This record gives sequence, C-alpha cells and structure tokens, in this order.
Amino acid sequence: MKAVVYEAYGPPDVLHLADVPKPAPRPDEIVIKVYATTVSAGDARMRALNVPGPIWERLAARVYLGIRRPKRQILGMQLAGEVEATGENVRRFVVGDQVFASTGLEFGGYAEYRCLAEKSVTAVKPATMSYEEAATVPTPGIGALRVLRQANIQPGQNVLVYGASGSVGTFAVQLARVFGAEVTAVCSGANSELVKSLGASEVIDYTRTDYAASGARYDCIFDAVGKIPKAERQKALAPAGTFVSITQQDGERLEDLVYLRDLIEAGELRTVIDRRYPLAEAAEAHRYVDTGHKKGHVVLIVRPEERAQTQTE
Repeated sequence: MKAVVYEAYGPPDVLHLADVPKPAPRPDEIVIKVYATTVSAGDARMRALNVPGPIWERLAARVYLGIRRPKRQILGMQLAGEVEATGENVRRFVVGDQVFASTGLEFGGYAEYRCLAEKSVTAVKPATMSYEEAATVPTPGIGALRVLRQANIQPGQNVLVYGASGSVGTFAVQLARVFGAEVTAVCSGANSELVKSLGASEVIDYTRTDYAASGARYDCIFDAVGKIPKAERQKALAPAGTFVSITQQDGERLEDLVYLRDLIEAGELRTVIDRRYPLAEAAEAHRYVDTGHKKGHVVLIVRPEERAQTQTE
C-alpha cells in the first residue's frame, strides 16, 4: 500500500510517499480503508521533534518517539474510512461500516490502510459528513470537549476562547455555545466572520487589541493553543474564574466521540476545512501548517480517485 513516511526528524521535506506492507488485523482489530486524514500542528511537531513543555516532558517524548529516528514512521493522528475487514473476535463493526477514528500517539493515518483495535476510539461516522469532514473531528473535537468539561461551564457564563480559529478553537467556540455560554473569540481579524459564524458573540483581533488589558473579565478562559502566560490570563479572569488549556487534555474516550457525532447529526457542530491536499503532497500540507496561519483543519485526501463516490449526498 501507499503511505507517507519519514525516517528522520526535520522539515517537511523529510516526508515522502513509499510502498509499505498492508497491515493484517489481529483477532480484535479492524482494517480501515482510509479515505481522509489530517495534518495537525501535533503532526508537524512530531515530524520536527519540536515538543513543547518542560525538559522532562521533552525527554520522555523523545524516548517514546525515538531518540535518533522515528519509531513510528507514518504520521496521522485521526482518519475516516471504511471497514474493509475484521478480526475473528470483532463484534462492534462489520465490513462496510463508514467510520472515523483517533489513532492518538500511535499515528498511522497517512496511509491507505490502518488497523485499529475494536476498543479504540473509533465509531461510525456522522451520516451528515463526508469522509474528509469526519476525519477532522476526533482528536481536536475530543480535546476541546474534555478540556471544556473540566471548566464546568454554566449557562450564561462568559467564556473566552484564545486561538479560536484553529483546529481545537473552532470546536471549542461551538461547544461552549452548546453548554450555554456567551463566547468571546480571540483570533486574527481576517478570521472574524468565521468564528462569528460558529457562535462567537464577540471577536478580539489579537494583532490590534490586548484582550487582557481590555478590562473585561471572563468566567472561563480556554487556551486552545497552549500559549497564554499565567500573568496575562490572571488579568482577564473573573475572581472565581477558571483557566483551562488544551495542554490539560486527559486522554480520549469513545463515548466522547459518540457525543460529538450526535451533536453533528443534530446540526449543533460543524467542521471548518481550510485546505485539502492529496496524500502525495503531504510535505506541502506540512509546510502550510508550519506557517501557523491555518483556519480550522488541513485535510489529506488519501483516495482522490474515489472522492466523488464517497462524499455524502
């Protein structure tokens, strides 16, 4: 099968298309015929071995990922596709199921096929979404959901989402609205109309205005990019306010993915796709993500020749 691989850490050019063995399922696994995956900031950091955090976390990441070269040479933290085969013990899926999934830190989405355990964070995809749209949901959607739940948001509270136009932020704005909050989005002015369309009541252009110096106070500040300094956020929090960050995400659960699917099918949650690239142009997609200016998600189309037949009508 075709896959995008990398054998060394570095710039996007380390990525290249290659022929690799097609995986065979274990008794408790399914084989997914992948139609779409994404290029996230997380993928880009793993490719470059640019892991944020304190030194002990960076060292632990290097041991996990590979000290001298990548242990897992196919990136891709989420995907959407069709179940092509099942292991003999699998009961939750059948051949032909259209699914979306998080592969987490095992990666492997940049390939024509991926095996995942039946108990993995994999579910039947939303009927209202194409494969390309569904592939953008699992990792950032679950991340935004789990972190916002930590804040215990109540109806009528004021929530500020910092980094509102990114992959996590676009979901966070919508989920905060689902929880009944009034949302203020912080992003560039060029993305103002986008985040308003997702439910933000107010938009602060960070290139012109310092949200922390505005005098406004928020019941919750959600840092969707993990960059807000402590001193800065304290200025904008209400006395009993809560600060949460995507860096506080505490894992992924299948029930969270199912919850997101139900919101999507109810019309309460949608995705934002900035650009689409064929799988063979993964390096170019990474170059774009490295600019730090993507809006929502960047999608890799794994099977462009079948795209027209697989879009939801």
